[in-house]
Amino acid sequence: MSKKHHGSSLDDFLKDEGVFEETQALAVKEVVVWQLTEAMQQRSLTKTQLATMLKTSRSQVDRLLDPTRDVTLSTLQRAAALVGRKVRIELV
Repeated sequence: MSKKHHGSSLDDFLKDEGVFEETQALAVKEVVVWQLTEAMQQRSLTKTQLATMLKTSRSQVDRLLDPTRDVTLSTLQRAAALVGRKVRIELV
């Protein structure tokens, strides 16, 4: 049995498999969706109420809360502001 990745990091393994960037992007989206959902719950906001406040449809809010979908930064900023949060992005 080959132990090609024995002792290497998960990041190294994902890079070797060619899926590091995709996996990292999905993980970031999942965290953002979780934070937005938590903030909605703290404010007792439903998806329908958030859609009304964003002046959009409930299905658009569903897309916003789906980590597999891409959303615009401006949409994310508007939603974050409505739940009392800010979006902060930094390059590291």
